[in-house]
Amino acid sequence: MSTARTERAYQEAKARYAEVGVDTEAALSTLESVPISLHCWQGDDVRGFERAGASLAGSGIQVTGSHPGRARSIAELRCDLEKALSLLPGQHRLNLHAMYGEFGGRDVDRDEISPEHYQSWVEWAAEHGLGLDFNATCFAHPKADSGFTLSHRDSAVRRFWIEHVKRCREIGAFMGQARGSACVHNLWIPDGSKDISVDRFERRAALREALDEIYAVPYGQGNLVDALESKLFGIGSESFVVGSHEFYLAYALQAGKIVCLDLGHFHPTESVSDKLSTLLQFFDGVLLHVSRGVRWDSDHVVMTTDEVGELMREVVRCRALERVHIALDFFDATMSRVGAWVIGARATRAALLAALLEPMDRLKEAEGAGDVFARLAWLEESKALPMGDIWDYFCLKSSVPIRDDWISEVQQYDRMVAAERDR
Repeated sequence: MSTARTERAYQEAKARYAEVGVDTEAALSTLESVPISLHCWQGDDVRGFERAGASLAGSGIQVTGSHPGRARSIAELRCDLEKALSLLPGQHRLNLHAMYGEFGGRDVDRDEISPEHYQSWVEWAAEHGLGLDFNATCFAHPKADSGFTLSHRDSAVRRFWIEHVKRCREIGAFMGQARGSACVHNLWIPDGSKDISVDRFERRAALREALDEIYAVPYGQGNLVDALESKLFGIGSESFVVGSHEFYLAYALQAGKIVCLDLGHFHPTESVSDKLSTLLQFFDGVLLHVSRGVRWDSDHVVMTTDEVGELMREVVRCRALERVHIALDFFDATMSRVGAWVIGARATRAALLAALLEPMDRLKEAEGAGDVFARLAWLEESKALPMGDIWDYFCLKSSVPIRDDWISEVQQYDRMVAAERDR
């Protein structure tokens, strides 16, 4: 689509939105400023770069597919990330797991990691204007094979994982200070049982005690934000998950932390978007892991599904863009890994644009007057507004491909770069 045609279509769409009281220029300005955190683990199938090599067996995580081109080194992962970023409009951050450090070929166990192992990531992020987020890696390790980490019955194993997470918080604070933007450190653990458990109380008491020690060291909010991620169930934890939504909700509220809502971590019929307006009454912020669960927490590549759209609308309706941290979390080895990043990130930002273009004044006027017919009618009519023309213009102004032009770029990259890795 030509530049002139895109600009002409935008002006027509801008006028149409103005008719219903929507300022598209304000919407685009806001859209450009909201960062989305890209997850590094999509690029290498959640393997990391520890010397011993991580196995996902027993971790509650399963990556399927054998598409060629998996990143095998930090250099290859960064190359893929740079390609993905070149196709994405707007601001971005990079979300790292602890097992993606630069260890120089040495065996550095999880309870020994330190900021020096992530210095090169800080430098790379600075070069590309990215903020950094961080995650403790409490899986894919011999001491996690039992399915328990921070709630393990063995105090020595518990001590190992406590030390790991403490070090991850230190690393996150280092990243936040170095980049001048608070690092969100998210904690997810696989702890749980495949079948019926009779010691739920003891397991959760152990987890609470471990968290108390982990969070005993304060870091300034300007450098580090602590988040806790729950799960309904997982592979190998179908009957009991220690870190449930209720557990982390209560703990985070008491400890002054925030909770992470992952779209795939709740019951398939449960509305995650509906939780936002409640949580934002009591928490300073919320972390969102945008994913797409299919029947179970399968972490499919994000699309503009109804739930993703409703989630973004709730963020905007709650006027919470500065309080909600948006991050991606999926992994798919059946397709181009760079392509998966681009699909998910563009879909998430497009859903946010649709939310920003909602005729909110008309909707509030109808709702305030008790006119439920007009409210529903405007919600339906807004779906036919020319949002696509606004999106094309945003991509044009961001100097990234418009419409489907990016698809051929990903395919060419896979042929020339990624596919060569398997030769």
